Amino acid sequence: MLDIVFDGSFMPHGHCLLWRADLLFLTLVGDGLTVIAYSLIPIALIYIVKKRIDLKFNRVFLLFAGFIAFCGLSHAMGLVNIWHGYYFIAGLIKFTTGIISILTAIFLWKIMPQILAIPSQLELQKQNKELLLAKEQLKESNQSLEEKVKQRTATLEKLASTDPLTQVCNRRVLLEKLNDEHDRAIRYHRNLSILMLDIDDFKSINDSYGHDEGDKVIVAFAQTLQKNCRALDYVGRYGGEEFIVVMPETNIDEASQLANRIIESVSEISDNNIVSFSCSIGAASLKKDGSLSELIKHADELMYQAKAEGKNRVVS
Repeated sequence: MLDIVFDGSFMPHGHCLLWRADLLFLTLVGDGLTVIAYSLIPIALIYIVKKRIDLKFNRVFLLFAGFIAFCGLSHAMGLVNIWHGYYFIAGLIKFTTGIISILTAIFLWKIMPQILAIPSQLELQKQNKELLLAKEQLKESNQSLEEKVKQRTATLEKLASTDPLTQVCNRRVLLEKLNDEHDRAIRYHRNLSILMLDIDDFKSINDSYGHDEGDKVIVAFAQTLQKNCRALDYVGRYGGEEFIVVMPETNIDEASQLANRIIESVSEISDNNIVSFSCSIGAASLKKDGSLSELIKHADELMYQAKAEGKNRVVS
């Protein structure tokens, strides 16, 4: 059997070419270049398979590599058979090439749906653009959401810290700020004064004109306090018609001056939609090492003294 396979006694292919130099040149160069190419291509495919282990079609690459390698081997035998007649070997190589070719074709068609499912470059570019657009939209949505959260947080903080009717500090925040200023004044030996203010005869206003009119009076009073106070002062609703003004870095004389300006401003309110009213004010300053409760109590006592002395006045 091997004697038949390796029998090279057949007529060399060169006789078919009449040993013409031009035909031999074209055949030798053409087959030689093909052999070189068909040797390099399988090496490239095997290199890809080894480097790209993530590819799902490695078997196809290997089958292609085998198919192309045997094609190259067929051309190499063609070169040999120009001078020798090893046609049995050439036939076996072509037969093997045919088997590998059929297997490659069958396997290729088998995985064709998977290959076609792989997105093209244009589809990838389109999807990339869509992802970038979605990313920008998500970024804008996040920014919008963050802004809404900030606004909502600010609104909630305002609701938690302000009196809903007058929009000045509520009692909790007022006392927190007063406590902070008291601690600072004690620690650094600074002046601190407060005003305790109460609308005169407020119950009579409610009884005579109704609670809506009473609310208007409270709002107008709070606005008057805010207009007359400095930027560093704190105005807060202490309860009902009572308010406190916290004045850091302020001695009793300066506090009394502000209190008198408030008395005057209240008397000058000329809104026809608001019932005329007045207020009584107690002005007190923090004594050395005095407690916060003592300061508030003293201001409250002075305010009631102002009412006892005829209302619409300041007692300090």
